[in-house]
Amino acid sequence: MTAASTAATDSVAERLLQAAKEFFLADEYHAVSTRRIADAAQVNTAMIRYYFGSKEGLYEEMIRQALQPILDALDQLSLNGPEGYINYLRVYYRTMAATPELPKLLFKVVALNAGPGRRFVQQLLERGQQRGAQRLQDMQQAGLLDPELDADVLRLSFTSLAMMPMLLRDNLEAQMERTMDDAFLDRLARFNGQMFALALAASVRPGENGP
Repeated sequence: MTAASTAATDSVAERLLQAAKEFFLADEYHAVSTRRIADAAQVNTAMIRYYFGSKEGLYEEMIRQALQPILDALDQLSLNGPEGYINYLRVYYRTMAATPELPKLLFKVVALNAGPGRRFVQQLLERGQQRGAQRLQDMQQAGLLDPELDADVLRLSFTSLAMMPMLLRDNLEAQMERTMDDAFLDRLARFNGQMFALALAASVRPGENGP
């Protein structure tokens, strides 16, 4: 494939993804037709099948691309100390802030079991859960945490610190009468990351060695 044809292929797929993002985040999944997406991308509807297999495939790829920075952070960051928690929360907050409608869409897909994409989002959550559980086990075996610490409590706590500020962003900004801009989100990530790290450090049993 020549450079020109590769660029054209990328352009078509990118236009479809951009149109899908615009429409799926604004309307219910079933209210968005492939014709509407294709027209906005200035291509034939057959291109959706060619690049993504189906409307649902396009929808899942749109979600995957939007969440890619978070997926990368799960793989690359060290989530076993204050800076790791801070950096992950910073990535999460900034990713969600870049697409304000995304947190509500994810909540609707997972919590309300609404629309397609639930399988993919569930796989993402399970991936984070498995990674977190392994890190917890490693730290417990190293004597850094209480071996009886409840993994479900930790997961729920960290998930709440990440998700709730972005899910309730509009309400929180109205109450605070200020914008949750990047500087604010960085401060929030640092505070929440340090708070989570302190809670873990406090769980070390008396007489055990900390980090």
